[in-house]
Amino acid sequence: MNRLNAAIVGGGAIHVCHADALRQVPGARLQALAEIDSGTGQALAQAYGCRFYQDYHALLRDDEIDVVHICTPHHLHKEMVIGALAAGKHVFCEKPVAMNRLEAAEIAAAAARAPGLLAVCYQNRLNPTSRQIRCELAGGTLGKMLGMKAVLTWSRGGGYYTRSPWRGRYATEGGSLLINQAIHTLDLMQWFAGGVTRVKGVVDSGELAAVTEAEDSAMATLHFRNGARGLFYASNSYTTDAPLLLEIHCEAGMLQLRDNQLWRCCAGGRTHLISDPSPDDDAKAYWGAGHLAAIRQFYQTLHHPTVPADYTAVDEAQKSLAIVEAIYHSSQTRQWITVNP
Repeated sequence: MNRLNAAIVGGGAIHVCHADALRQVPGARLQALAEIDSGTGQALAQAYGCRFYQDYHALLRDDEIDVVHICTPHHLHKEMVIGALAAGKHVFCEKPVAMNRLEAAEIAAAAARAPGLLAVCYQNRLNPTSRQIRCELAGGTLGKMLGMKAVLTWSRGGGYYTRSPWRGRYATEGGSLLINQAIHTLDLMQWFAGGVTRVKGVVDSGELAAVTEAEDSAMATLHFRNGARGLFYASNSYTTDAPLLLEIHCEAGMLQLRDNQLWRCCAGGRTHLISDPSPDDDAKAYWGAGHLAAIRQFYQTLHHPTVPADYTAVDEAQKSLAIVEAIYHSSQTRQWITVNP
């Protein structure tokens, strides 16, 4: 197996998940790191034993780099992803792939032209509970899906935004709660139900109104492509980071995800199916433990291009972004919005 040399662009909190994963993925090595803050970047590069670049353009000119991991603020994703693809690199980008659907379409066009592959990090699809839900639904033992609800209540204090001023700004984050934290939940909901056709939702800001111009809370009704109806609520104004609560109501019973435990509930009783592990090392609990699996999957595809790809490509990443955009639009117009990913 030939070794693939990787580089990480961005030295913020999320880059740790990528650096830790690269140490555990066969045939991958962290070769370089780019960070605009030279003090932070040099310290990280020394700790990882890799090269440091303050200018990511110089990193893209490094012929030894095969794969670029984008771990930067949202408004930088489009330029960096397209630039890395144009430089002939493979790209693994943190979600969201772009700030909106127009940017995502530009990225998709660039990916179609490029020799390299582009993956987007939706690591919660790799959670054991997520995979088991897909298997349960595909097996059909619970019958037709009728409805789905999800509740996500996390805690983000004022310092979270003031320490990183790009957060909570339409120009740099593209919004706040929906496009950053809750997009994972919306992605899972649409993934389980085969897509969303239309939504009606509201976003607002209460506790965090003084530190963010965007929303800290959101709720929506979703109509799924399979005919089921969804209810969604999320907020960053809770007092702790509570695990996702998800329930799928089917004709013959329910699937319930509570406290990272998946249960099947039907006439025969309540059965525990599987649990999600806690993340290792410095990863935050609410990120889940899926980064390693997602990154390992992508590198397996790069090492074995003849094997069917198993990673979240840009066309899949556009689906949850379209739902986020539709909820924002619905909140402004107070209308149902058709979702066209």
